[in-house]
Amino acid sequence: MTYERQTAASTEEALRIAEEVLTSRLPLTKQAGDHHGITLSGGDGTVKIKAHRHGLATIVTAATDQLRTSRLDMDVQFFMTMLPYQPHERRGVGKALPGGLSRV
Repeated sequence: MTYERQTAASTEEALRIAEEVLTSRLPLTKQAGDHHGITLSGGDGTVKIKAHRHGLATIVTAATDQLRTSRLDMDVQFFMTMLPYQPHERRGVGKALPGGLSRV
């Protein structure tokens, strides 16, 4: 599946968040990377994340080799929600609520 999101984060920040969130939630390792993308791979599959700046926004695209209902795809969708939509927006995983899916 392929996912796309617009964010206020820089390309470097978007890729850092992707690596941080996905490797902490799944047994993935970084296989390749450059200034505009990274590839993470593991037992749950492979995801290629690309980020390109367009004016004030960054377009982040994530392509997996799995189905939309896979664990990898669910966590890629979660990662996409962690990207800030507006400048100076803070996002994070809430620790006090069940499931850890709340945003701050």
